[in-house]
Parts: sequence; C-alpha cells; structure tokens
Amino acid sequence: MTRSERIGLFGGTFDPIHNGHLRAARLVQRRFGLDRVFFIPAAIPPHKARPDMAPARDRLRMTALALAGRDSWTASPVELRAGGPSYSIRTIETMRRRFPRARLFFIVGADAFLEIRTWREWERVLRRCAFIVMTRPGSRLGAAASVLGPAWKNALRRVAPGERLPDGAFEPPAVFFLPIDARPVSSTEIRARARQGLSLAGLVPRAVADHIRTKRLYRERSALRRGLSPAHAARRFEKYR
Repeated sequence: MTRSERIGLFGGTFDPIHNGHLRAARLVQRRFGLDRVFFIPAAIPPHKARPDMAPARDRLRMTALALAGRDSWTASPVELRAGGPSYSIRTIETMRRRFPRARLFFIVGADAFLEIRTWREWERVLRRCAFIVMTRPGSRLGAAASVLGPAWKNALRRVAPGERLPDGAFEPPAVFFLPIDARPVSSTEIRARARQGLSLAGLVPRAVADHIRTKRLYRERSALRRGLSPAHAARRFEKYR
C-alpha cells in the first residue's frame, strides 16, 4: 500500500533564516522521510515581536533566497496572506485543507515547545498534526516533554538513533522528541553582526547576506513598522515563486 505523503511545516520568525535552520530541516526531513518541507515565516509572531524585526516581506524573501534550488523545500506566504497575529492552529487548518490526504508534521525547537500551553487552542493544535520537537543549543528534551503533563504521556515519544517509524505511528496526537546535532547559530548574533556591519559568512547563505546588506536590515529599531502589510507582502511575493 502506498504511504501517505509526509509534509513538514517549519514555522518561525526566520529573522533571518540561517544555516542552523537549514541543517535542522535537512536532518528532520531525512529522519522522518518527509516528502516536502514548507518554511513558514510568521507575519506577526504573538510571542516574539520586536521593534527591530525585519519587515515580513524581507523575512519571506530571505527565506525564498535561502531555499533556492531545493525542490522539496518551499518558502510559504500562508501566514502573511492571513494577516494579523500568526496562530499555528490557523496555519495547520489552512494546510490541512490544501493537503487533505497528507500527514502533516509541525517542526519546532524544544525551546519554543516549552511555551506550547500559551498557544491559541494548543490542545487542538496537538490533535490536528504530529509534532517533531528538536533539540537546540542549550535546550533539554526532558523539560519539553514535561510541559504537557501526565494526561499527554501516551502521545510522547523519544526517537532513538536509527529507529524506523511506521506510517501509522504518526496519527495525532503524537509528539516526537528528536535529538539533533544542531549547529550553534543564533539569529540574535546574526542581527547584532549585521547592525555592526560585520561579515555573515558561514552563518547565512550568501544570497541572504547580500539581501541584508543591500536592504540595510537590522540597522534601525523601527523595522517592524516599515514597509508593506503582511498580506500585501504575500501578494508581492508571488512574483518570486
């Protein structure tokens, strides 16, 4: 029997997207046999909005530049099109309507998963798609696993090295904790270096570094207020697809 298509939803601010994101996505895709991964920049992140955040159109454009030439990876404007704060439940439901027969996997770092109970309709979120929770530098899987409480114990699973998971194991609610050799790259560090005009070589793809330099991103603290609305930025992005 042909297995269901497996689609990863990798959300985040991507401010900016960097080589650590790309390495993590590559490891997760290989480990879970994902057919496609959608990188989804948040329009207005409910938990991470900052005065120096790059405009939505630039974060989406940098994501597209970073993924150029990778057939199974796509920069998605789904949250920019929706407008307003970027809630995961809305994104998941949109992608489920688009891919009704696929298995959806929400890819998230362990640090972000620690805040899962603050997400809008968080219990519904966990029941609508499988979660892949990755380790990141300084994070612990044990802390992420304990945040849900005993009622969710049967939904949690640590993925052992080399373990093969059958398609039936992914039926939500299912939260997989995946230790990965995450590259110690920080968006905070990259923004600080960009603010000082320092090289970003080895931290972000060259096309992303060129975009940051050309647009003088992170040089001002008013970036969040500049430019197009997220929905308008998504429409403008179509010319890059």
